[in-house]
Amino acid sequence: MSRRLALLLLFAGVGMTLAGCVERTIKITSNPPGARVFLNDEEIGTTPVKTTFLWYGDYDVILRKDGYKTLKTHHRVTPPWYEVPPLDFVSECLVAATIHDDHALPTYELTPTDTPDVDAIVERAVQLRGRALYEGF
Repeated sequence: MSRRLALLLLFAGVGMTLAGCVERTIKITSNPPGARVFLNDEEIGTTPVKTTFLWYGDYDVILRKDGYKTLKTHHRVTPPWYEVPPLDFVSECLVAATIHDDHALPTYELTPTDTPDVDAIVERAVQLRGRALYEGF
């Protein structure tokens, strides 16, 4: 076995035994708390919620809570310097510890829904029923 191949196998073996990883998390909060959170169309829990993710980039964020308007937005999660190629190889494979990459999205403000005027709804229904009967629908 050549010396170069032996060194390569040694580094590969050391890298595999000492290999760490990067644990990526996103924390999402809302005001008021208790909103259901969907991240890329997958429900992840209610605010405040913290979840793991695999890839950096754009994420669609949807928050829903009874009595409040649904909030649809997106957020771009940017990688830290040590997760930019080719440095990510070192942080993912050669560092002998777990690196925590925590991201906190801004607190999302939910807007209360407009409560409908019941009398106006009933009046409109009566008018539509009268038109339907008169016009022969």
